[in-house]
Amino acid sequence: MPEKIYSYQHLFNFTTQVFKQMGCPAEQAELAAEVLLSADLRGIDSHGVARLSGYVRLWEANRVNAKPIIRIIHETPSTAVVDGDSGLGLVVAPFAMQVAIEKAKQAGTGWVSVQNSNHFGIAGYHAMMALEYEMIGMAMTNASPLVAPTFSTERLLGTNPICVSIPAGEEPAFVADLATTTAANGKLEILQRKNLEAPLGWIQDKEGNPSTNAHELKTGGALLPLGGDREHGSHKGYALGAVVDIFSAVLSGANYGPWVPPFPAYVPMPTGMPGKGIGHFFGAMRVDAFRPASDFKQHMDNWIRRFRSAKPVEGEEKVLIPGDPEREMEALRMQDGIPLLDAVVTDLEAVGAKFGVTL
Repeated sequence: MPEKIYSYQHLFNFTTQVFKQMGCPAEQAELAAEVLLSADLRGIDSHGVARLSGYVRLWEANRVNAKPIIRIIHETPSTAVVDGDSGLGLVVAPFAMQVAIEKAKQAGTGWVSVQNSNHFGIAGYHAMMALEYEMIGMAMTNASPLVAPTFSTERLLGTNPICVSIPAGEEPAFVADLATTTAANGKLEILQRKNLEAPLGWIQDKEGNPSTNAHELKTGGALLPLGGDREHGSHKGYALGAVVDIFSAVLSGANYGPWVPPFPAYVPMPTGMPGKGIGHFFGAMRVDAFRPASDFKQHMDNWIRRFRSAKPVEGEEKVLIPGDPEREMEALRMQDGIPLLDAVVTDLEAVGAKFGVTL
C-alpha cells in the first residue's frame, strides 16, 4: 500500500500544534505528541499518529478534558491513586508513572493506580520512564471491551497491554511490551486499511466461530485472548487480561469489563458505568532495594548475552531479546523518517485542516 515518509521532528511539530489547538497547555501538548510518536518510532504504528484523529473526536465529544487538573486522591508511602480529570491518557499516565518513581525513591517500590483517564498510547513509553533512575518499570491499562473471554461470545475485556522494562549495564534494556490478546486491535485496523485478511486465531465472529475477516468486529465479532482458543492456551491470555483490568480499574475506581469507555467517539457510552473513565496501573522498583544496582546490571548483561547467543532454529538469524526490534526500529526511523500509509496521511490532513495546521 502506498506510503509517505515524514521526519520525526516534522510529525512532532504537527501533532503538538493539533493538541495546542484542542486547548492543551504547551507543555502537555508537547508531552502528548512525544508519547504518541514514541509508538511510531518503535514500529508500533497502530498506536501512533494514526490515532490522532481518534483523540480529536473524543475531545469533540467532550470525553477528553484538554486542561485536566491531575491529582493524587489517596496515598500511602508506597502507593497512590491518581484522578486524571478526564485528561488525555498520554498526559495522565506520565504524571502517574512519575508518582510511582518518586514513591520508589523513598520506599524502594512505588505503585500507582489511575482512574478517570483515557487511552494512554503505548505502555512501553511509561514503563521505560523508570530506566533512567535504575528502576524496573511496569505499566498496564484496561481498554475498550473488544475481547471475548474463553468460551464466550460477549466482548468483556480490552486488549489490556502489559509492559515491563528492566535496566541492564552495557546491554540495552529488556523491554517486554505486549497486548494480552493474540493481536492488538490496532494491528487489525492496519489490516483493514490494507484490505487484508487476519490470521486465524486473532478474531471470532458473533457466534464464536474462528474468522479471518478483519472487519469482523463491526458485525458483533470479538478479538481473542492471547492463545486464540482453549487448545492453544487462550485461558491464560484471558486470565492475564483480567488481571490488568482488575489492577487498573477495580483497584482505582475506574470502569472495568464491559463498562470501559470505547475509544471510537461514535460508539455510545455503556449504561450503568461503575467507575470513572479508563484505568491504568504503574509500578516502579528500585533495583538497589533488592541488591546493589551494579551487581544486578552485570547479571542482566550476562542474562541478555546468554539468551542472545542461543542457537536459533533453522531459517532464523538470531534469538531476540524483548525490546530489540523496537529499539532497532527507533534508531532507523529517527534517522530515515517515519512511513505513513496514504490512508493515515489523508486522515491527518483532514485533522490539520480542521485546526488550520498544515501537515
